[in-house]
Formats: sequence, structure tokens, C-alpha cells
Amino acid sequence: MSEQKIYQIKITLDDIRPPIWRRVQVPGEIRLAELHDVIQVAMGWENCHLHEFRVGNNRYAPSVNEEFDTATTAGDTDVRLCDVVTREKAKLRYTYDFGDGWRHSLTVEKILEPEAGVRYPLCLAGKRACPPEDCGGTWGYASLIKAREHPDDPRHGELLEWAGHYDPEVFDLKAINTRLRHLH
Repeated sequence: MSEQKIYQIKITLDDIRPPIWRRVQVPGEIRLAELHDVIQVAMGWENCHLHEFRVGNNRYAPSVNEEFDTATTAGDTDVRLCDVVTREKAKLRYTYDFGDGWRHSLTVEKILEPEAGVRYPLCLAGKRACPPEDCGGTWGYASLIKAREHPDDPRHGELLEWAGHYDPEVFDLKAINTRLRHLH
């Protein structure tokens, strides 16, 4: 039996400028439900909402209620990444929080041999902090950033109080990898 492959994936939060992104390496054998956990940690989300993956016309999501599952939706605990993505440059879609509608583009940049002594999953790089949970999607995030940058904005104080010490430029690679080591 050959060793499993490592998938290097770039995760980009759609519709946000300047871009918010992460580059991670995960085992190809990882289940999509576990990849969801990796994305949550790497991006900085708090795992408060539902999610789904899309690969082509296929949808993969947690089985919340079998009565509402459709033939086009498979449980994400049953499917491994290597079952749905077999080549470099393949693309997946990941949506988190259907209310705010955070869409992420995932691109498999490389499929690699595992490095001896490296623990996966691993975050290699990234830029900027993800938006705060429940900020209202891309529109609400844009309002938050505008208010943060313009003290004369009427909502400046209210939004800064709500967002606390949020800094959109922060990216802490070491903290992310510490949290990834404690998954599963």
C-alpha cells in the first residue's frame, strides 16, 4: 500500500478585497467533515453555522436531517477529499454560514508526498483576518471596515464596540498551527 498523498490547498474568501486567504496542507484521506474543521481553524471562523462543499454538481454537507437531504447531497463525514479531487488545479467551493453566505474558493495547488516528521494538517501561509462571525456577510463586513477607517462615520463607535479588538490585517500563523495540532 502506498503512502497517502498530501494536498496543498489555497483557500480564498470570495468577494473580499484585499483578499483573505490561507494555504494549507492536508492528507488526501481527510474526510470533508474534517476538512471543514481545518478551514474553520485556518480561516479563524468559530464553527457556529452550517456549511457545505460543492465539487462540480455534487454537494456534500453534514447530515442534519435525512428528511431534507436530497439525492444531490451526500454526507460530508462519508467522503474523503481524495475521493472527490484527484488532480492538481481542481477546484472546490465551500460555503459557511448560509445567513451571511461566506463563500470560499478552494484550489488544489499541489498533490505531494508527505514529508517525514511533519504533522498534518498544516497552515503554510495566509493574509488577513477573516471577518467576525455574524457581521452580516460581505456587505456587513464592508460597513465594519468603512466605519473602522472613518471615525466620522455615524456607526463608528457602535461597530467598533461590537467588533471589539478586531484587526482585519492580523494573521497569526503560529496560533493557527497550534490549533490545527489539537484537531481530532
